[in-house]
Amino acid sequence: VQLQASGGGLVQAGNSLRLSCAASGRTLSSYGMAWFRQAPGKEREFVAAITWRSYQAYYSDSAKGRFAISRDDAKNLVFLQMNSLKPEDTAVYYCAAKSGALTMATMTERGRYDYWGQGTQVTVSS
Repeated sequence: VQLQASGGGLVQAGNSLRLSCAASGRTLSSYGMAWFRQAPGKEREFVAAITWRSYQAYYSDSAKGRFAISRDDAKNLVFLQMNSLKPEDTAVYYCAAKSGALTMATMTERGRYDYWGQGTQVTVSS
């Protein structure tokens, strides 16, 4: 599976962005999907995930209430709608795919994912 993230950019605090992750090579319908982000000098951290069967969504505490993850398996796309952006959301955002089930215990662990996109830069100015 090849993943291509897009939609990043420079926005002012309080505004919104919608990230997209396009997959090729294989259908995403049997993959759990997630977004991670990495700010300069920090480790890559979990942002949100969505399961492949029930489409259940999970969020980090920082994303909860502001971000929404969704997927369109017919188009092999995953989205991250980010609202009320803050300067601390500035990071490179990566989409990731995991074959099979996502679990609460493992979905936040980078090593659990099989495929990664190249990342898209999000910069939020104050």
